[in-house]
Amino acid sequence: MSNEPVSLSAALASFDALWSPRIVTRVNDYDVRIAKVEGEHLWHAHDDTDEFFLVLDGELHISLREPTGERTVRLPQGAVFTVPRGTEHKPSAPTGAAILMFEPTGTPTVGDRHERIPDHIDATTGQPLST
Repeated sequence: MSNEPVSLSAALASFDALWSPRIVTRVNDYDVRIAKVEGEHLWHAHDDTDEFFLVLDGELHISLREPTGERTVRLPQGAVFTVPRGTEHKPSAPTGAAILMFEPTGTPTVGDRHERIPDHIDATTGQPLST
């Protein structure tokens, strides 16, 4: 990790891959990741950690399977949302979005429990940022 400031707009401009988060920095034992997203991710859950989302550009939808049923939250630019640990969720961005995520280092993008991983999803714990 660099000890220099990171421009999020320059970092986002440095890659085109969708659903393939880049690690921009670390805070203690947490990665700060950015990603470009469009279309649908997959249903998955992180058993041991919450997942924090900040929408930098566009709009992100997160479908949730909760004890009371299924619902979808819509996050416009500038909105934040935390998916509680163990909650099945499926992010999507019908018209595309740029997001920032904050999660423990080593957390897989497809969670601990998930559906079959489609080809357009990068099953990773975060890619290094190349600026």
